Amino acid sequence: MKILIIRHGEPDYALDSLTPQGFKEVELLAEKLSKQPISAVYCSPLGRAQRTAEPTAKKLGLGIETLPWLREFNGQIGDYENPGKTRFPWNLPPRFWMGQPELYDREAWKQNAVVREGNMVQRWEETVAEFNVLLEQHGCRREENGLYRCDANPDTTIALFCHFGMGMLLVGYLAHISPFMMWQNFFMPTSSVTTLITEEREKGELFFKCMQLGDTSHLYKGGENVSGSGLYPEFFGGEGCGPQV
Repeated sequence: MKILIIRHGEPDYALDSLTPQGFKEVELLAEKLSKQPISAVYCSPLGRAQRTAEPTAKKLGLGIETLPWLREFNGQIGDYENPGKTRFPWNLPPRFWMGQPELYDREAWKQNAVVREGNMVQRWEETVAEFNVLLEQHGCRREENGLYRCDANPDTTIALFCHFGMGMLLVGYLAHISPFMMWQNFFMPTSSVTTLITEEREKGELFFKCMQLGDTSHLYKGGENVSGSGLYPEFFGGEGCGPQV
């Protein structure tokens, strides 16, 4: 089984759609994905993700199944700068998160004091539960040890069109990595494709491995630049798009 996690094209947040550049990106993306044996297309309900999925689904001759839980992850943590308030958990200043050792651990992050001030743990648990329901529909059942049980590993590819925060959370969950480490240390450019494949060393026992993270080869092939949407400036004082994803 193969899972493709695709971030939406360059966004126009005011319209919850795509920029002109974003529409160019998703046409190139559709050309790339149309050559893959994708059997199902799942999508966030947000407009920027829907506009990204539509060209690919059309080329594949598939419908789009909208999954409400695939919208951008909305769990929040306590705002360490403003007591009593909350904030989204990605794009934290390095000086803060590097001083929080629990955030490095795949389980201990849930016990961090700042995390427990918000609803992130609850939202995370709800999200991964929904994700496992989806995988079980494709024959893969998660066991308590984190492995997946599948009587007949399906030779199928599913595509999930979503957002940076949600996409990184799902990759971290399958790779047994704290979501904070995924959000802070890695990046998915707009319209990028992240590929996870199953590894079946024992019959019926599956483990997911990330083969590619944030692939934008379709943009290079089409002569388009990779957008920095969602990144802070590379150099202090430079122009950047900031934390919206």
